[in-house]
Amino acid sequence: MSGEMDKPLISLHLVDSDSSLAKVPDEAPKVGILGSGDFARSLATRLVGSGFKVVVGSRNPKRTAGLFPSAAQVTFQEEAVSSPEVIFVAVFREHYASLCSLSEQLAGKILVDVSNPTEQEHLQHRESNAEYLASLFPTCTVVKAFNVISAWTLQAGPRDGNRQVPICSDQPEAKRAVSEMALAMGFMPVDMGSLASAREVEAMPLRLLPAWKVPTLLALGLFVCFYAYNFVRDVLQPYMQESQNKFFKLPVSVVNTTLPCVAYVLLSLVYLPGVLAAALQLRRGTKYQRFPDWLDHWLQHRKQIGLLSFFCAALHALYSFCLPLRRAHRYDLVNLAVKQVLANKSHLWVEEEVWRMEIYLSLGVLALGTLSLLAVTSLPSIANSLNWREFSFVQSSLGFVALVLSTLHTLTYGWTRAFEESRYKFYLPPTFTLTLLVPCVVILAKALFLLPCISRRLTRIRRGWERDGAIKFTLPTDHALAEKTSHV
Repeated sequence: MSGEMDKPLISLHLVDSDSSLAKVPDEAPKVGILGSGDFARSLATRLVGSGFKVVVGSRNPKRTAGLFPSAAQVTFQEEAVSSPEVIFVAVFREHYASLCSLSEQLAGKILVDVSNPTEQEHLQHRESNAEYLASLFPTCTVVKAFNVISAWTLQAGPRDGNRQVPICSDQPEAKRAVSEMALAMGFMPVDMGSLASAREVEAMPLRLLPAWKVPTLLALGLFVCFYAYNFVRDVLQPYMQESQNKFFKLPVSVVNTTLPCVAYVLLSLVYLPGVLAAALQLRRGTKYQRFPDWLDHWLQHRKQIGLLSFFCAALHALYSFCLPLRRAHRYDLVNLAVKQVLANKSHLWVEEEVWRMEIYLSLGVLALGTLSLLAVTSLPSIANSLNWREFSFVQSSLGFVALVLSTLHTLTYGWTRAFEESRYKFYLPPTFTLTLLVPCVVILAKALFLLPCISRRLTRIRRGWERDGAIKFTLPTDHALAEKTSHV
């Protein structure tokens, strides 16, 4: 077949230009590969670059030999499986049966299954691809590995992708051999147990951002609730009670009013579980009891919730820049100018409103800048370059500063509106008053934990002291050393 699928993932220029792929020492361990697709080519390149002698088995070696590194030997499948003890099976499940003619040559060897089923195939078959391969070759030892690594990661190197390689097999010796190969290739092997775990390992590439499911649903739920609330206040109430058509606010204005509410509440939900965990430790008098499952899951999703908070805050900033570009805003300016002329007012200046808006915008920029710093340090490449104290300072201390700045930003926006009767439309309070509830609880709780009597007790608990335990620990008298204790 001719077309884009015939083009190899790895260019021949890249393979030929790398001198490390040109020659392999004769004493290098030999590895076999069955298959000639993109993954097989990338795998051969990585193995050769890691010091292995590679033999590739193909049904048409003459056609595919030019796609592999010159140091890799491309031959027929029967010859490729004769000498290596470890053979990578880089073919699809439906082609496993075509390898049954090699049963005698494969007897006693280690077969590494790197295949992945589609989502439909995963639901259709009860047994994993690796278990099916083991049933076809009972005299072989099957190992499931490298299925979560993409061809691009193999080609570019593990520094540009996930380093972890889940490995499972019924034979510990086979797992050890494949694990050593993974380490030599620059990856980090993870023992997943017996071959029965292969179905779980094969399901890993099928998952779409599993850690983001709950935080995303939470953010969407908050957005829908606040959007409906703002719609009732800003659009429905003027239409029903004042006969004013303000449905034009739905695409931009109502969305822009909703986004900061979601971002603010999500940011407070990042630090609320830490407060609850600290309160629970104080109540129990120990740190050696597990948190409830819901709180444990909440603590594990704080990173995703924080990034979604930053995303909503960034969208709010962009929408705010777009507000003066709206045609409705221009009409409002013209109408305001006309009213000023008709009222014979040559100068319109409200000192209080000017100061309020200046402070409001300044606090908003500072809060967004701090959130940006938190989001950047959440990236693995940045987080790995920080030690624990630096990372804790950014995520905990600066994160709390961002929450305080966001609270001040919200308060300057509301100013005295919470005490004006006209702001309560349909007897519903302004939206910003609702968003202040959770953040204020978090800030007050944090301030409460800073009291010496509570802070000292919490520090002792986190250093191993137990209220009902026989072992007691004495805190250092140096206050600076006590501050180095990690916090939840």
